[in-house]
Amino acid sequence: MTSQTITAAGTWKLGDRTVNRIGFGAMRLAQNGEALVGGAVPRDRGQAVEVLRRAVDLGVNHIDTAAFYFSPLRSANELINHALAPYPEDLVIATKVGPGRAPSGEWLPHARPEQLRGQVEENLRQLGRDHLDVVNLRIVGTDSIAERFGALAELRQAGLVRHLGLSNVRPHHLDEALAIAPVVCVQNMYGIGVQPEQDEFLRTCGERGVAFVPFYSIAGSGRQAGAVGEDSPVVLEVARAHGASAAQVRLAWTLQRGRHVLAIPGTGDPDHLAANVAAGALRLTPADLAVLDTLHRGRGAS
Repeated sequence: MTSQTITAAGTWKLGDRTVNRIGFGAMRLAQNGEALVGGAVPRDRGQAVEVLRRAVDLGVNHIDTAAFYFSPLRSANELINHALAPYPEDLVIATKVGPGRAPSGEWLPHARPEQLRGQVEENLRQLGRDHLDVVNLRIVGTDSIAERFGALAELRQAGLVRHLGLSNVRPHHLDEALAIAPVVCVQNMYGIGVQPEQDEFLRTCGERGVAFVPFYSIAGSGRQAGAVGEDSPVVLEVARAHGASAAQVRLAWTLQRGRHVLAIPGTGDPDHLAANVAAGALRLTPADLAVLDTLHRGRGAS
């Protein structure tokens, strides 16, 4: 596989930064097994560094990370810094603020508006940068985000943040944020059979020029533990017809939802990384899309 493979999926602009539509999610980088748990087993450092460097070699120029992506002894941000600094000029690193974890791994209450600057500065320190390309405000619930997003907008004006995005939000949150500052992306859980009610929101983002960036598009209900059990017979049948894996079909389906849809599959395995990147060149037929769309709308990911 060459770096040209990734360009088959096309590009999208996050503000003034152009990224290939197949990116890389760093959540699985710091540990083996389930992510975001206190007792996680740290991943081999050399393997994590190899995966990051290989991703860039394959043309990945959009990495999604967060300061709360860590396990004992390993931090995704610091691994990225070690592996890739000095950073390639075209590399866009997107991070998230809002959630926080204690050094023990326990979750802390979400940051208040006045605490967000500290989270931004922690990401800057770990990544070794003087500004962040994209910062996503991740939330839980349906309450107003105006005060928190406004705090990030002030950091954008101060030059600490280049572009802003949202994570785990509803349509009214996008409306609220756009009234304060530009939004370049929305990150929500989405995939075949995963939150089909997001379909309309996905289309709305495209109409507004906002990238839609699904997470858990492969893992589905497995979430941070990764894909669990055998995949749907429908997905497996499409995969066999293309000589592909079920994970590749899920990524390809996601990408074919719209030119503004980006993919950020995560892995700590070099072979899985190469397969994920190759999914960008997989073209599903109208018949494939019809059966997968039926699965998506009707029977979930079973």
